[in-house]
Amino acid sequence: MLNRVILMGRISQDLDLRQTPNGVSVLTFNIAVDRGYSKQGEERQADFITCVAWRQQAEFISRYFSKGRMIAIEGNLRTRNYEDKNGTRHYVTEVYVDNVSFTGEPKQGGASYNSSYQNNNSNTSPSSYNRQQNNIPEMPGESVSIGDLSDFEEVLSDDGVPF
Repeated sequence: MLNRVILMGRISQDLDLRQTPNGVSVLTFNIAVDRGYSKQGEERQADFITCVAWRQQAEFISRYFSKGRMIAIEGNLRTRNYEDKNGTRHYVTEVYVDNVSFTGEPKQGGASYNSSYQNNNSNTSPSSYNRQQNNIPEMPGESVSIGDLSDFEEVLSDDGVPF
């Protein structure tokens, strides 16, 4: 049997990391995933999908993501049901998160790395500019240079193994 889900969308609410009575971290959140089609003249629609992350995954997501940020997740689909105080039965479908990935989207409130760097008229390299933006100190003796193909040489070997 196969039960794998891969989604990419925007987090649609503020994240609230919680702890179980046993101290296990759990994070339940929704992501808005655009549908692949839209009728002409109508606004594009999205599906809001409930995701559940446990332990280190939950802590990682709550630390590095926030409402409105794009996220890519991989997990498995689970269903459950429960009865509320009024006796109404509810059926829930959730994605239990196994893996989380950044999407390459720039931080909110700032321009993307490329456009920020292109608008920077100083003589700093992309590496040092990125370090300045993120308050990362320059490493001693580190330099960045962009060369051309003449900087590389072809390696010929008879054993056929490239490593």
